[in-house]
Amino acid sequence: MTLPHEAETAAPESGPERSPAGPGGAGSASGRSPQGAERTAAAPSDAENRSAPEETPRRAPGPAEAPTPGEATTTKADPADPAKPAKPAKPAKPAKPAKPAAGVRRGRKAFWLVLALLATLLLLALVSAGTGAYRIPTADVLASAQHRLGLGGAPLDRVGESVLWNVRLPRVVLALLVGASLGCAGALMQGVFGNPLAEPGVIGISAGAAVGAVAAIGLGLSFFGNWTITVCAFVAGLITVSSVYLLSRNGGKTEVVTLILTGIAVNAFAGALIGLFVFFADSGQVNQITFWQLGSLAQATWPKVLAVLPCAVAGLLVAPFYARRLDLLSLGERPARHLGIDVERLRLALILVVALLTAAAVAVAGVITFIGLLVPHLLRMANGPGHRFLVPGSALAGAVVLVAGDLAARTLAQPAELPLGVLTALIGSPFFFWLLRRTRRKQGGWA
Repeated sequence: MTLPHEAETAAPESGPERSPAGPGGAGSASGRSPQGAERTAAAPSDAENRSAPEETPRRAPGPAEAPTPGEATTTKADPADPAKPAKPAKPAKPAKPAKPAAGVRRGRKAFWLVLALLATLLLLALVSAGTGAYRIPTADVLASAQHRLGLGGAPLDRVGESVLWNVRLPRVVLALLVGASLGCAGALMQGVFGNPLAEPGVIGISAGAAVGAVAAIGLGLSFFGNWTITVCAFVAGLITVSSVYLLSRNGGKTEVVTLILTGIAVNAFAGALIGLFVFFADSGQVNQITFWQLGSLAQATWPKVLAVLPCAVAGLLVAPFYARRLDLLSLGERPARHLGIDVERLRLALILVVALLTAAAVAVAGVITFIGLLVPHLLRMANGPGHRFLVPGSALAGAVVLVAGDLAARTLAQPAELPLGVLTALIGSPFFFWLLRRTRRKQGGWA
């Protein structure tokens, strides 16, 4: 029989053991039997039970069984699925050298293209200056140029000096200026119209500028002296390009079919006006008008070079400053406006530059077509559509193409000379036909 004081001393050893009677019977001796008290005294304490590991894993409580604050949530991993030892890390492979970005590669390619074009232009200029009915070796050309510049060298004989400096070099320089003007004008016009088929000759701007020059010849105008033909060609070219711009737009964009049909109409109208001036002109004026229609550099002189030089240089220097805005305009008119581009002002400025370049070329060389169409497309195929390279590159490549074309016109049918405009049309027309077919396949038709 357990005495009361023995029950009180045994209770602390049993820890917080509670009877199922609830809170009212917790810790009371009357609710236990003598055998239960002995078993309680002989059992290990609850602290030891809690410190021993559990035999079965406990299920993680779900959202409805979230543990209360302060409650222990210790769990044990399933002994049937022991944790696997971590695999040793593989040795890192040596990093491959990073490829340069697309912009860097394109910049390098543009640099090498510019160097190649400059070298080709220099070589063609030397060959063209020495090639003709009177043959001048390249070494003699360089020696004469060094002598004129005061860098040594030696002059040629009297005939050689006259042929080189009064006939050949004015023609080479004029071909360089005209080719650069037409190539740059073509790149600008394609950017303004947002159409790769735009070109001063195809859409009638060259023919319109020729009408102004022919009118100055047929009417005997001389109010600006040597600048009269250039001014008349500039005004007529400006009127033509403005008309083409207004007539070829529909719904805020330029349609390919409308652009080509407008060019056909403008060329036909310009041809009719030129024919009318021929009908009323005398024999001397007829020869000059025929020169404008066919295009040639046979009458190249230093005064003509000086007459076209300010217009060509001004246009070529201004055009590259619009390259970034042309890149933004190629995204579309609405995105360009959101990016802060005044589209109408940009178009007006570039139309003036195109008219200036085209008038300068037509005023001294007549109608020479397809340079502004052929050159920008070749450069796009070589280095992409970015105008920062395309605009100055088209000027440089246009100079290369026209210097080479003039050399071919002088040498292919010796002693006769082929009209330069006829030669460029023979080469450019098949390319234009191929371009039309290619564009039609990409667009899935013209409708």
